[in-house]
Amino acid sequence: MALMRKLITTSLVVIFFVSSVSAAKNKLQILSDQNDDGICISMVETQGYGCEEHKVTTEDGYILSLQRIPKGISGKAATKPPVLLQHGLLMDGITWLLNPPDQSLAFILADEGYDVWIANTRGTKYSQGHTSLSPQDPEYWEWSWDELVDFDLPATLKYVHDQTGQKLHYVGHSLGTLIALAAISQNKLIDMLRSAALLSPIAYLGQLRSPLAKSASKDFIAEGLYWLGIHEFDPRGDAVVKLLQKICQDPGNNCSDLMTSFTVTRKGTIEKYDFGSEEENNKHYGQPNPPEYIMANIPNNIPLFFGYGGADYLSDVNDVKTLLNKLQGHNPDKLVLQYREDYAHADFVFGINTKQVVYDPLMAFFKLN
Repeated sequence: MALMRKLITTSLVVIFFVSSVSAAKNKLQILSDQNDDGICISMVETQGYGCEEHKVTTEDGYILSLQRIPKGISGKAATKPPVLLQHGLLMDGITWLLNPPDQSLAFILADEGYDVWIANTRGTKYSQGHTSLSPQDPEYWEWSWDELVDFDLPATLKYVHDQTGQKLHYVGHSLGTLIALAAISQNKLIDMLRSAALLSPIAYLGQLRSPLAKSASKDFIAEGLYWLGIHEFDPRGDAVVKLLQKICQDPGNNCSDLMTSFTVTRKGTIEKYDFGSEEENNKHYGQPNPPEYIMANIPNNIPLFFGYGGADYLSDVNDVKTLLNKLQGHNPDKLVLQYREDYAHADFVFGINTKQVVYDPLMAFFKLN
């Protein structure tokens, strides 16, 4: 997992932790116990599904792994369009496979006849390749979520589009929603997309309620780690364990539930990386301040599905409403909102009743688009 140079000081940094409550702890143990054979062998084929491993190289040289589930458990080939699943930060494509098959979105989609593709962003366990760099090189980690918008997402989408010859549905969770929103706001990728489903959407973070997030932001913890020479953020590494011990000493922080997550958020805007001075920003952007991603520029006719929860301390309801206000001109026939009062951030991918609450309405949305 990466603590990237640019990510640590960008306007929005989402550091995603799995809860220590029993169900989520079991899922984290599954992540820890993964072998190195790849996601297909370790997580898909063990459930009786066929699976293909693919590799995608971005324009800046990162080699990403991509898994395809082309058939349902019955063995019948997909008859419906491709769907690309994009995980959040500090997770990888296994996000969509951790629940039993009848509760995991990747398997549900495959059984419904969709051609399922699972993305893994740069720096995650199975996407640490590069054409010239090694993860041991500090330069390997010199990127932020801007590069996911500019390189990873376009490369992955184009690969799926070219392989299938079809436009695709996109499903993102957390960070996966942010990079999609940013790309679509720049009118990128539109010609390859059928629709975008955004679960626990991340855009504006002005109403962030997590005490851990506020502690991390107040103490500039990420910058401290970077200045100490820690370029990769390993949630089970010694540096992060010590970091959490420091944060948890604050009596205002509830460290029995890290799923509230902590996030560095400095401005409350959605913009590109700030190089720290007008001179440097002018060199990179031709203007003294970083350009913003303008959510109001998202085309009004692209089908969008938003799933958000009242118990989400990261994707707060009021922040989601701020985002939706930017989209108030959107064609109402192309906008579906799925709100669940008791859902927190991870419930949209890990919840035991998510199929009924979120995925069934999502299938209905796909069928219309």
